[in-house]
Amino acid sequence: MNTKTKQNVSVGVDTGKFQLDIYIRPLDIYFTVNNDEKGIKEAVKTIKKYSPERIVIEATGRLEMPFIMACASANLPFVIANPIHVKRFAGALGQRAKTDKLDAQLIAHYGEAIQPNLSQLKPEAMQAMSDLVARRNQLLVMQTMEKNRLQILPKELAMTIKPILTAFKNQIEKIESKIVKLIESCPDYQAKNDILQSMKGIGKIASASIISNLPELGYMTNKQASALVGVAPMNRESGRYKGLRKIQGGRHQVRTDLYMAMMSAIQSNPVFKATYQRP
Repeated sequence: MNTKTKQNVSVGVDTGKFQLDIYIRPLDIYFTVNNDEKGIKEAVKTIKKYSPERIVIEATGRLEMPFIMACASANLPFVIANPIHVKRFAGALGQRAKTDKLDAQLIAHYGEAIQPNLSQLKPEAMQAMSDLVARRNQLLVMQTMEKNRLQILPKELAMTIKPILTAFKNQIEKIESKIVKLIESCPDYQAKNDILQSMKGIGKIASASIISNLPELGYMTNKQASALVGVAPMNRESGRYKGLRKIQGGRHQVRTDLYMAMMSAIQSNPVFKATYQRP
């Protein structure tokens, strides 16, 4: 509780590529800073004056990471919120207008009303894992592009592509080695990795990608996790109308990892195979 105001203070942060919009509730303080080292330092210094109960920022994948790391270094309580939950909260309030300021106000209101649990993640390890997995994905994309060119270019040009493919292969292997070492060096990651790899179809890289793209894993229920990933079918019912339940939102990369893992698992797990082939 803020000793100066005797109020529970919640901070909402709307993240943009170049700017952070920040709203402090219920003090009705709004300001913006650049989403860079100088701006983030200024934001943290200002926020710290009001001793907030929680600072809520939506998970975007990467844009929020520098701010989160700064909050962790300053011992400020932060929450990495699921954007779908914030959007539904806006729907419950009937808020349709959308500006950067309104988004920051909404996120702060969400933090005050819902009081989501504080994140207990290690930002430095999260950042390192995220960077490694992202770089591996970039190399894989470029590798695939070169392989496609190899198929369509004349044979006399093949020798200009093969050395590049070899370089990509070596760099991907180095990245994968660093990912494995990072997992082994972090007890939290190691525990998650052991559980994930105990499931057939999930190897070390799929496990690392899931850990990186779903850092909240282990701090929420299975239902919350499925909703966050976007694999929980949502009801579409109103009165007599009963529509098909469909998945929506969520984190695309995690769903891709799980899909590839499942395609591998059905080759060796008869239960998965029977379920997959079920009409």
